[in-house]
Amino acid sequence: MAELNKLHDAIIEGDAKTAASVTEQALAEGADPQLLVADYMIKAMDEVGRRFECGESFVPELLISARAMKAALALVRPVLAQRGAKPVGRVVIGTVKGDLHDIGKNLVSYMLEGGGFEVTDLGVDVAPERFVDAVRDKKADIVGLSALLTTTMPSMKNVVEALKSEGLREAVKVIIGGAPVTGQYARDIGADAYCETAVAAVSTARKLVG
Repeated sequence: MAELNKLHDAIIEGDAKTAASVTEQALAEGADPQLLVADYMIKAMDEVGRRFECGESFVPELLISARAMKAALALVRPVLAQRGAKPVGRVVIGTVKGDLHDIGKNLVSYMLEGGGFEVTDLGVDVAPERFVDAVRDKKADIVGLSALLTTTMPSMKNVVEALKSEGLREAVKVIIGGAPVTGQYARDIGADAYCETAVAAVSTARKLVG
């Protein structure tokens, strides 16, 4: 049987090649894909997040760990889908209209995937109607909105209002984040939460989906 602890360690170390090879071997030998995710991938990303929060690692380390996790998850996800396994929750995420910055948004997306969420990343410069369509199509539990410019922050409110007008607001939680964003702004526009870091986004998303 594959040495599954190597999967955990490879993700922490950002070794995508080893993470993928251990996962491939484990699946070939009949390992439970849900166990691979819950006991090794998620726990590894939780440890990566802890180190980041404690100042023991930084954004580059977080990114390479997330990419290693994605390499393993890409092999596991089709097997989980065949078995009808459900994710922790479904998230639609994007950088709002008028804003082309994506590093923070990508980091949050990676961390959420590492936390067991199914993530639909709409990219950058995303109009409110695209968020609405994706929430409806994906049956999302959470919408994540990112902005790095103060001039694009009003687009976050436009998304919240669009969700209301389409009768979807009560069915979905809204998390916002980005350098100029604050908790007060989240309250002002009617969002459910503000997250300062990608790690905080994971813990907040878990609470919001119960």
